[in-house]
Amino acid sequence: MSTPDFFRARLDQMIDLRHPLAVLATRMPWQQIEASVAPLLARKDRRGRSIEGADLFGPTLQVVGAGVSAAGRPRLAIRLMVSLLYLKHAYGLSDEAVVERWAENVVWQFFSGQEYYEPRLPCDATQIGRFRRVLGEAGVEELLAKTIEAAVQMQAVRKSELQRVIVDTTVQEKAVAYPTDSRLLEVARAKVVQLAQRAGLRLKQTFEREGRSLRRRAGGYAHAKQFKRLRRVLKRQRTVLGRVLRDVQRRLLAAPQDVRDRLQPWLERAERIRSQRPKDKHKLYALHAPQVECIGKGKARQPYEFGVKVSVAVTAKQGLMVGARSLPGNPYDGHTLAEQLEQTTVLLQELGVRPHTAIVDLGYRGADADIGGVTLIHRGKSRSLTRSQRRWLKRRQAVEPAIGHARHDHGMKRCWLKGAEGDALHAVLCAAGFNIRWLLRAIARRGIAPAFLRSLWLLSALAASASRLATLARPALLVGAARRILQGRRHLVLADGAVAMGQAGH
Repeated sequence: MSTPDFFRARLDQMIDLRHPLAVLATRMPWQQIEASVAPLLARKDRRGRSIEGADLFGPTLQVVGAGVSAAGRPRLAIRLMVSLLYLKHAYGLSDEAVVERWAENVVWQFFSGQEYYEPRLPCDATQIGRFRRVLGEAGVEELLAKTIEAAVQMQAVRKSELQRVIVDTTVQEKAVAYPTDSRLLEVARAKVVQLAQRAGLRLKQTFEREGRSLRRRAGGYAHAKQFKRLRRVLKRQRTVLGRVLRDVQRRLLAAPQDVRDRLQPWLERAERIRSQRPKDKHKLYALHAPQVECIGKGKARQPYEFGVKVSVAVTAKQGLMVGARSLPGNPYDGHTLAEQLEQTTVLLQELGVRPHTAIVDLGYRGADADIGGVTLIHRGKSRSLTRSQRRWLKRRQAVEPAIGHARHDHGMKRCWLKGAEGDALHAVLCAAGFNIRWLLRAIARRGIAPAFLRSLWLLSALAASASRLATLARPALLVGAARRILQGRRHLVLADGAVAMGQAGH
């Protein structure tokens, strides 16, 4: 086969096209993904600004900087960036690791739409983060919806199975250290001192050496369970932080307004840390992530987790993930069901289906009034359930391994993205990565072939049937055989690693 570049190898000649990821590359609706994402990446129309001038006829007013700017380098291909997000969460990698592995893996490059092997990095790792922020929550939900549509298109899951879902919640931890009082006080003192020095404020005393000493002593006393000494150290740390805060606030009175605006949020957070006590509610658990919450799920090995609650929905029969949503504020599980079913309905609207049954645990009791026409099945209704509903209730535990894989294999265990928006994006992308791996297993299990190979086989089967039946001069049989082939009654059979033609039902 001739190529435009003689010295470069085509990827479709280097890889096995029956590899599950290569098959998935031909089955994903890339054109629909690009069409839905492209408006988010379009250059924005700027209003511009007015500049006063003068000419021979007097003063003038001219608008500059308006319209769509053509400055800057062109964006990378949408399919490339989307595939990097899919691969990152499918294999649980960081932004840096996924671009490095992409340059070494020819199957990944074929999945990304490349025609020739590229030995260099596809992009800088920071571009993935910028692309993710541009997509927003609606954009990443579209990526999750396309994985569900691909599963239906490949007949790996039936549309009727999407109407019955299992819903449960888990905790997506934030990338913060364990929030002990001693550590929070020392981090707040060091941060306030650092920001004040960068702003040019000359403090009377920074307590740097004493702060490190107090932090070390607090760790020793806590390990030795000498709690009276530990309380004395914590009291001194609060005193030190208060003195630093008051010194900075006095010197901010003479500082410019922009400096005061920049330091004021950090001073408020540091004051919250200084004044909060162990039994207080709505405490601050991380100086750089004020949205972090303390969530207890009743685990013996980990009584408390610090992050955000995430609701997950999977299909009841095969475990395809059809919803994942972050829920700030640590709400009660029963109050989250309506939001989760709303997201699932939106993701499935292109397929023309919506969930009509939700299988949940006892934490969702009393949520029937919030979910409209959806039937709620849980153990508390055991006496009023029908026989089929009792059978579906036994599938409730199937959501637990799905959550476990999403946490440990696809990155939901720990979120490194910034803010509440980062929590929302990360939860949905982890669900999309889970579905990509689910599709790869379905392709390997069912022997699904690439789309172009199936088309070639259908054409060859039609030609063979036409030639054989034309010899018999029986046109009616020719029409019937063509109709059966187009209806999919013939299928591909993978035998000994080779693609063979089978004749089912003949």
